[in-house]
Parts: sequence; structure tokens; C-alpha cells
Amino acid sequence: MIPTFVIFLREGIEASMIVAILLAYLDGIGQRRYFRDVYTGVGAAMLLILVGGIAAYVFVKSYDGSTVQTVFETVTYVVAAVALTYMTFWMQSHAANLTKELQRRSDDAISSGSRLGMFALAFTSVGREGLETMVFTLAIVFANAEQAATSRGSTRQLILGAVVGLAVALACAAAIYRFGRRMNMRRFFRVLGLILMFFAAGLVADAVENMQQLGWLPWGRSVVWDTSTFMSEASSVGDVFHSLLGYADQPTVLQVIAWCAYLAIAGGLYARRTRGRRPPAPVAASASGRAS
Repeated sequence: MIPTFVIFLREGIEASMIVAILLAYLDGIGQRRYFRDVYTGVGAAMLLILVGGIAAYVFVKSYDGSTVQTVFETVTYVVAAVALTYMTFWMQSHAANLTKELQRRSDDAISSGSRLGMFALAFTSVGREGLETMVFTLAIVFANAEQAATSRGSTRQLILGAVVGLAVALACAAAIYRFGRRMNMRRFFRVLGLILMFFAAGLVADAVENMQQLGWLPWGRSVVWDTSTFMSEASSVGDVFHSLLGYADQPTVLQVIAWCAYLAIAGGLYARRTRGRRPPAPVAASASGRAS
């Protein structure tokens, strides 16, 4: 539950924040007629991502237990880890200019005279977040599916975490748009960014494990420790720690090295870049033209 909650909270707030900024700006300049285009673009993006995610999952499950499934899961882990790292650094660097950029692109869409422009802006902005969420969710589902005790209960927990995370994200977006509350986005994304760094480290370790099983990485196969009797990955607690921190009850030498190296390099760079930076302007203050 926790992994999908954090993923959907983080991605949901970013996507809904984009929509809130667009709606607030359009309302402030008297262009509410474009609201429908924004809603249509958001709905189309969500539908496309949902269908694509289900199709990808069904396709992979059709090769259950085969090399094709392992290869696809490995690629998903790597892509998700890279995307998590990139988006975390990107948002920390560009949060301050997000509102101005969206307003500029909105003006360009309106000045073109075509309502398709606003639809495309909402579709691409939300679609990017949705695509990232789909990849991350597939990676989490695949990681959980590898545990021997994965059951319907585990699947329900993942779905529950996603629903709760999305609900909280939508509530935050509603607060931004309706009440103009100031949110310290720098602090929010910094905390979630640090959490997601551990997610990414776990995905890197999972990718290494799969590559060793495929024979792509034939070295470092010795098991460092065995805590399966104390806290198995298949247990409820072990599953949470595996998804949240990349815990493994029987990790290989190469898995441990990859996990530690990722956190040392990516986590160290992130901590250095976020330390002592000036916080960006509050989103609501610059997004809502109604306040003036």
C-alpha cells in the first residue's frame, strides 16, 4: 500500500497541480470557455494511460514464468529507476518556474485561435505524469508479484494505496485552486524525492537480481546474508520494506553494491542540490489571477 500511495500522491499532486494552475489562470483572464478543453485533455490522457497500463500488464502476464516476462520486468525496473531519478531532479530544479511556463504555453494556445491547443496542453502535461505513474506502478506490481506469498490481499493493498494517494493529491489541488492556500512545494517535493530515491534504489537492485537470473551479470552471485527466517520478503512486513526500501532477505553481493552505489551517487547529488536552495514562489500566489 505504501509504495503506490507515495507514487500516486507525488504524481497525482504534480498532475493535479498543473491542472489547477491552468484552470486558475484561465479563470483569472476570463477564458473559462477553455475549461472544457482542459477537462477533455485530462480525461483522454488518463484513459489512454489506463488502457495502456492494463494492456501491458496482460501482455506480460501471458508470458508468466518465461524469459520474456523476466526481460520485460527488468527493462521496466531500469526505466522506472531512471525516470524516478530524472523527474525528482527535474521538479526540484523547475518547480519555481512551473507556473510561468504553463501560463506562457496557455497564452500560446489561446492566441492560436484553435481550441485544440488547450486540449493538447492538458493532454501532454497530464499524460507525461500518467505515463510515469504507469511505469512505476507496473514496476511495483512486478516486484510484488515475485514474492511467493503474493495474493489478492496484496493486490487490494496496492490498489488501496493508489486510490488513497490520488484522493489526497486531488484534495491538495482543490485547496490550491479554490482557497489559494500557499504550499511549500520545495519542501514537499524534497521529502518525497528522498523517499523515491529509496524506491529507485530498490528497483535497481531488483533489476540486478533479474539480470543475474538471466545470466547477463554472472558475477557477484554470493549471498551476503539470509534473513528469510527473521523477515521474509514474502511476509507482509517484508513486502513493505522491499517495496519501500529495496529490502531483500537473500541479497547477492552485486545487489548490495548496486543499492549502495545508487544511493551514494544519486542520493548524494540530490542532497547537495537541495541543500540551502531558496524556496520557489508559492504556487497559488502566482497561479491565481483572481486574487489581484
